[in-house]
Amino acid sequence: MKHILKYILPIHLAFFLFSCHPKENNDVFITPKPVSVKTGEGYFRFSDTTVIAVENEEQAVIANLFAKLFTTSAGFTPKVKINTQKGNVRFITDKNLSHEAYTINVTPDVIKICASNVNGFFYALQTLRLALPAPIDGKYATDADYSIQAMTVNDKPRFSYRGFMLDVSRYFMPKEELLRIIDCMSMLKLNTLHLHLSDDNGWRLEIKKYPRLTEIGAWRADRGNTPFPDRENPVKGEPTPIGGFYTQEDMKEIISYASDRQIEVIPEIDIPAHSNAALAAYPEYACPVVSKFIGVLPGLGGNNADIIFCAGNDKTFSFLQDIYDEVMDIFPSRYIHIGGDEAWKTYWKKCPLCQKRIKKEGLHDEEALQGYFMNRISKYIQGKGREVMGWDELTNSVVPENAVVFGWQGKGEAALKAAKQRHRFVLTPAEVLYLIRYQGPQWHEPLTYFGNNTLKDVYDYEPVKPSWEPEYENLLLGVQGSMWTEFCHKPEDVTYMIFPRLAALAEVAWSSKGEKNWNSFLKALDNYDSHLDAKGIVYAKSMYNIQHSSTPKGDCVEVELQCIRPDVEIRYTTDGTEPANQSDLYTTPLNIYTETTVKACTFLSGQQIGQVLEIPIIRNMATGKQTIDAKGNEKLLTNGIRGSLRQSDFEWCTWRNELNPLFTLDLEKTETIHHIKIGCLTNYGMAIHKPRAIEIEISEDGNNFKSICKKVYNDSEIFRKGNFVEDIEFENINGKARYIRISITNAGKNPEWHIRPGQQSCCYFDEIIIE
Repeated sequence: MKHILKYILPIHLAFFLFSCHPKENNDVFITPKPVSVKTGEGYFRFSDTTVIAVENEEQAVIANLFAKLFTTSAGFTPKVKINTQKGNVRFITDKNLSHEAYTINVTPDVIKICASNVNGFFYALQTLRLALPAPIDGKYATDADYSIQAMTVNDKPRFSYRGFMLDVSRYFMPKEELLRIIDCMSMLKLNTLHLHLSDDNGWRLEIKKYPRLTEIGAWRADRGNTPFPDRENPVKGEPTPIGGFYTQEDMKEIISYASDRQIEVIPEIDIPAHSNAALAAYPEYACPVVSKFIGVLPGLGGNNADIIFCAGNDKTFSFLQDIYDEVMDIFPSRYIHIGGDEAWKTYWKKCPLCQKRIKKEGLHDEEALQGYFMNRISKYIQGKGREVMGWDELTNSVVPENAVVFGWQGKGEAALKAAKQRHRFVLTPAEVLYLIRYQGPQWHEPLTYFGNNTLKDVYDYEPVKPSWEPEYENLLLGVQGSMWTEFCHKPEDVTYMIFPRLAALAEVAWSSKGEKNWNSFLKALDNYDSHLDAKGIVYAKSMYNIQHSSTPKGDCVEVELQCIRPDVEIRYTTDGTEPANQSDLYTTPLNIYTETTVKACTFLSGQQIGQVLEIPIIRNMATGKQTIDAKGNEKLLTNGIRGSLRQSDFEWCTWRNELNPLFTLDLEKTETIHHIKIGCLTNYGMAIHKPRAIEIEISEDGNNFKSICKKVYNDSEIFRKGNFVEDIEFENINGKARYIRISITNAGKNPEWHIRPGQQSCCYFDEIIIE
């Protein structure tokens, strides 16, 4: 990231300096957007004589948090006084306001805050916090004018559940860094932190009755910089230096810190799957038919991920109940999340204990056995006065009574199965709200999985669909952004991925339906980001980068450039030079007729703010030509642009639903063909490999084809490890053709020794080069 800081820092420094002085345009931009804001004349100025008057000790806690913001940055701390109305900032309880709602009336002389409970008072203070100059959140004293525009605010949230899930299993987030994230969440009025505390890759919570959970289960083998999907499983006796865990005292501190900021921390102990870390410590609770070594998995795990808790062993339930007892002693939360996702039944089908359980309980199959498993644990937790949450796989069987279901698969549709049964649900759809996905143009982003969930994708998300049954909306508790940490190695990797997208999530969760305004949100976001800058939080600037697309257009390729920020200019060059603020302004798609390199980046107020996008466009006989029987995205094969090592960067053509694709390229006239080259991606961890066979046929009339060459590969050539591009070449053809037909034979399922054994492999091509 260091190489882009010289472009990004100046503009954010400008935001930072601007925020040090009162705004002159009477505009207040707060995220999430309040229900209403009306500005007035003048400013209220905080000083060393400011008094915050509160009614009780509970209010005093949050008032003191707010007052302490001034201590370092302003050099003074407003006084907090209880049971007095002789203050410059006054808390006034108004029982007519709904839960979490608040009003603020700011005049040059006094600030009056009304709410019905402490939550509302806290959220009002966060609005004031974001209305203050950004250095209020800094670590150093400044001479900023700590004033707030006179205004009247009326506000309340749309949803009661406004959540963020952090996976601390795959990457262990140190306590102090987690506290920093909690504080940044609180500014956004998010009220739930869902901690994914256990998985195949690490157990993160001290359980005193079972010390091996953290002695063994919290530590994994070191796989260096190998990407998560490519990591080999551990072997017995291998050192396990990577990991960490929270002591019970650590977790109580985290819970208390979050509670002061009106955030409920919900623990997740994932069962019956994602349990290799627990079973590495206590293998006796796996099915007895498991004969392989059980270790904490550094990566996906392959078939080892099929090792899950034995559902036929009563001691398994006693073990889990003991764990949940300690979890409930630590966490005062209303809810306990029990997971339930991605439980492969490989060993349950072979296990005599599980099969005996199925027969004894009169269950239909192994899926029903999971329903039994989850219901048994749920009843135990509910018997302790808590409520149960779980992932949407709970709907594959009998959903536990009164359980809250998290819709995650695809667009979260499975949660509607729960709603149909009158269950409450939370939406955290992977296709929109999984923050592990790329948040901007992938050529600039750190490696991760799948496609894009940009800042605007998150902002534009509307959870309530017109097709819903009317009662579903009342069962929807709210929304959650979920951050899985497979590709994180340090705290900055996490904050880079979650900020600023959490601000867009907060808009979805808090602000009124139908009130979105992208341009207004960006102004509020810039203000929030300036507070992150002051706090030293690393966050993504991806919203300033350019996404490209290239489409074949006969003699040329049409290159389109886009940025989700409408307030920036895109400037570009085609002569190899770096773009500057005087370079050509992009206004319409570019038609490229020759081999060239397009370089483009964004500018704001004359300063470069985005990273330079460099697009080398190649030319050959195939460039710009069409495939006449296209069934998918075959246009990517002739658009002149090679793909990157990111298989989802929108430059790779694939046929996931067609194992043996065939397509025909029309060169528009007969040409003499000497050499054909096809770019092919290998991404071992994602099961992307070259085909078993590829055959080239040519024709001059489009009806009569003859085969001119074919290549066939064996397993050792196909299923190679790594992430790389290789060109499949056919040389010395010397044939005349207008039409070139290419048929592909898929490599089939991955061999048993593969990191994804038994999974169907697929092939990705980026470009056909014909000379």
